[in-house]
Amino acid sequence: MTQPEDPRESAAREWKRVVLKLSGEALADAGGNNVSAAVVDSLASEIADVWTSLKVDIAVVVGGGNIWRGMAGSIGGMDRAQSDHMGMLATVINALALQDALERREVPTRVMTAIGMAQIAEPYIRRRAVRHLEKGRVVIFAAGTGNPFFTTDTAAALRAAEVDADVVLKGTHSGVNGVYTADPQTDPDAQLLSEVTFLEVLSRELAVMDSAAIAVCKDNATPIVVFDLMTQGNFRRVVEGEALGTLVR
Repeated sequence: MTQPEDPRESAAREWKRVVLKLSGEALADAGGNNVSAAVVDSLASEIADVWTSLKVDIAVVVGGGNIWRGMAGSIGGMDRAQSDHMGMLATVINALALQDALERREVPTRVMTAIGMAQIAEPYIRRRAVRHLEKGRVVIFAAGTGNPFFTTDTAAALRAAEVDADVVLKGTHSGVNGVYTADPQTDPDAQLLSEVTFLEVLSRELAVMDSAAIAVCKDNATPIVVFDLMTQGNFRRVVEGEALGTLVR
């Protein structure tokens, strides 16, 4: 009898394919810079747990802010396009670190980049990415969209639409567990919003993702869940359907 390509046990879930958005800052060390091996290891453990236990296709989009932020370079006088390309390369470093941590847990993983670098990663090809997901591999999308002036938030929204993902899971850090009416770290009266519409996010300029990413998700009816990724077990709880954080749709 022919065995299925994906050996994991099947489980009925509302979401069959998810895109997890990780900021570069979430991978940083205590000083907010570089790559923390302990943090990467912890996040890989969370992803591996979901991959092993639930039959859910997982794609990850990583940022690079722990190494280089394109906007910061342009503020310092650097050409914005040049600075953004440096930021894209930073995301590849983070992607390779996460891939290593996942594969040490025997999770098959592919890094796909929007900028060609064939010696270390596959070029992003939509059909190939979908095939990897269908075969049960975790796919890490790096180098953003491959274009300057676009954030990795926009890359996450774009990749989710291209691979027909059911949801974008925006993982937060620094203790923020969703979308608030104001900055909860500075305003004690800030209230957590359990659900909000795309139009409300845009009109009220709520801190979810940049406006281009929100527009892509809105146009493709891709919901976003903003949740605290750094609390152990939250990724699994969100994938299982527990109401955590803020749902944007």
